[in-house]
Amino acid sequence: MHKQNHTQKSAIGGQAVIEGVMFKSRRAWAVAVRQPGGGIKLKSEPLKTHAGEKVPFIRGVFILFYTLLLGMKALEFSARVVSEEEEKPISAFQMGLTLVVAMTAAAGLFLFLPLYVAKLAGSFVPAVAHSGILFNLVDGVVRVLLFLLYIWAIGLWKEIGRIFEYHGAEHKVIHAYEAGAMDMEKIKNESPLHPRCGTSFLLIVLVLSILVFSIVPRGWPFYVKFLSRFALMPFIAGLSYEMLKAGARYESNPVVRLLVLPGLALQRLTTGEPDEKQLEVSLKAFEGVMSFEEGPAWSGGKGVE
Repeated sequence: MHKQNHTQKSAIGGQAVIEGVMFKSRRAWAVAVRQPGGGIKLKSEPLKTHAGEKVPFIRGVFILFYTLLLGMKALEFSARVVSEEEEKPISAFQMGLTLVVAMTAAAGLFLFLPLYVAKLAGSFVPAVAHSGILFNLVDGVVRVLLFLLYIWAIGLWKEIGRIFEYHGAEHKVIHAYEAGAMDMEKIKNESPLHPRCGTSFLLIVLVLSILVFSIVPRGWPFYVKFLSRFALMPFIAGLSYEMLKAGARYESNPVVRLLVLPGLALQRLTTGEPDEKQLEVSLKAFEGVMSFEEGPAWSGGKGVE
């Protein structure tokens, strides 16, 4: 057991992958995956520090984009381990193409479709068409409902259910790390929910987008409204990240505890109760990333998940 040193702070975050977990710190990232034969394969690499990570509001966009790239690399690695394929590096073109396709699909589902539904609603309900508040409320509510439906639907797949269990394993290890007790029995008893999870971040983005998109003039053409959402998304992502950071700083405040409840409730859809073997994989990934940190292996503080 190791006592946590609160004078040294290290932002540790994670992500579940296929039969594994990826962790990222400021200095490195590591991914551990359960092999078909029962072993655990670990990959860890150092990271370069970029100036964009330290600038408020801008850092949220930078970190989100960088995390997406690392997440794709971790997923690709896990898929190859599980399928027992020879590891091959992802080319910049492949990574860029995958990111473009994923972002296009997300934009269509969570930006275009809700806006179009709000426009259709205005055709049947004149009040929606003539009120910017009602129009953006319909747009926002549809966006949130689509997100919840999407999370629920993919959770029905057995393979995704396994990933959600690894998501819970990731959170349990982070909880134990923050408590300063990294033995397996302690990890088992931790909660699979975490207030600084990326799921909570996405929920903040969705809710905040309702408010921010309301500044778009009601009289603008449909295609201009749609394009304006792309222009506003970096601002929304940056502001959402700062809100999540502020929540982590004042998490003992009763008001903050109340505000994080919706995010924790949503995580009941995106996390599962892991078994000991899944916890072993998560702990292995955590040890991999912490091997790059200075000082005792478990020194550090609280970072955004």
